[in-house]
Parts: sequence; structure tokens; C-alpha cells
Amino acid sequence: MTTFPGSPRLFKGAIIGMDPLNPLASVIIFQYNPETMSRQVEARSTGGGEEGARGEAFRLSGPPKETISLSVEIDATDQLEQVNPVAVASGVYPTLSALEMLLYPKSRAVLKNIALAQAGNIEIIPPEAPMTLFVWGPQRVVPVRLTSFSITEEAYDTLLNPIRAKADLSLQVLSYHDLKLTNAGHSIFIAHQIAKEALATANVFNSLENVGTSLRF
Repeated sequence: MTTFPGSPRLFKGAIIGMDPLNPLASVIIFQYNPETMSRQVEARSTGGGEEGARGEAFRLSGPPKETISLSVEIDATDQLEQVNPVAVASGVYPTLSALEMLLYPKSRAVLKNIALAQAGNIEIIPPEAPMTLFVWGPQRVVPVRLTSFSITEEAYDTLLNPIRAKADLSLQVLSYHDLKLTNAGHSIFIAHQIAKEALATANVFNSLENVGTSLRF
């Protein structure tokens, strides 16, 4: 990153797990923002198609299904040069562990369910993962589910801790269609959609201005 005093402040992307009992355990701020991000958006509709009624062709049952794919690079080289104690002891393993823990039920919940099962409790409620937010700039903060990821470890220290790695992430955006009204993610997605609608309206004015310019002779 340039040290030129006039350079803009870079907003770092992040994935944050909202666990009230351990709020810092799942905060993954991107060391380097990915250069590209792939988004797949699929309409959630009720009408149209071969079997659909003609009058229902444009009816929507909810916001679209959206999947986000991106690659995150993690490198401990700079921290090792600065003799950062965490990097020296574990390399980038803590960051990789924070990512992985988004897919793990908490061990205390697992142990509690084991104890309940051994006590003869028939109904065991599967533990919930913490609500996860994908943060990509101030206008894109959305609740997501980390569905899968692959990790490529590229270098190791003398204790075989990874010191450089790349993680390919697949995230499913969770909307108010997927979340209960009482879930904080429900309101977060509504706010995200309202912000997107405002941007779409701004684009209308921009498009009209461009059309007016093109019609001038």
C-alpha cells in the first residue's frame, strides 16, 4: 500500500461471525482485498415456465438467491519480519482456524448434547452457528452462510505452521426470506435492499442524463 499522503484510505473487506459469547473469535478482516469477486443471482419466482399460469409470470416469491465466490490470500511474511508473537508461534493458522470455525458447532454445545444424550434425553436440538456477515464496503453488509471453502497452504515455517495460504470461499446470502423476523440478519438484509434500491434510483437519473446527451446534435 502506498504511503503517499493523498492516497485514499482503503476499506478492508471482512467476514464476521456474530457470536455474543465469543465476539472476537470469528472476525476475519481481509489482509488483502480480493481483486475479483463472482456473484450469481437467481430469481425466486412463482409464475412463468411450462407449468406456470400466464398471469403470474412476473410474480416474485421473495428476493433472489445470491451466491458469492471469492479468493482470499493470507500471508504472515510481514508479521514474521516484525516478530509478531502470534505469527511466530502459529503462522496464519489462527486466521484459517477462524474461517473454519464458522462451519463448526461450538464445542460446549457438542459436549452439552453428549451429556443430554447420555442422560437419556431423546430430543437433542442441533446447535446453531453464529450469524455471519459479509462486509464489502459500507454499502454491502449482508448476512451469509459459508457453504464451503477450499484452502491451499503454500508455505510453512519450521514447525509446519502455514505462513502463506489462499482460501476459496463460497457464501450464500441470507435474506429476510431465509431468516426469522427476530433475527438481526433480517433487518440487516432489509437495510441492504433499501440501499440497493436507492442506488438503482440514482442510476435512473444518470441514465436519463446520458440519453439526453446522446440526443443532442
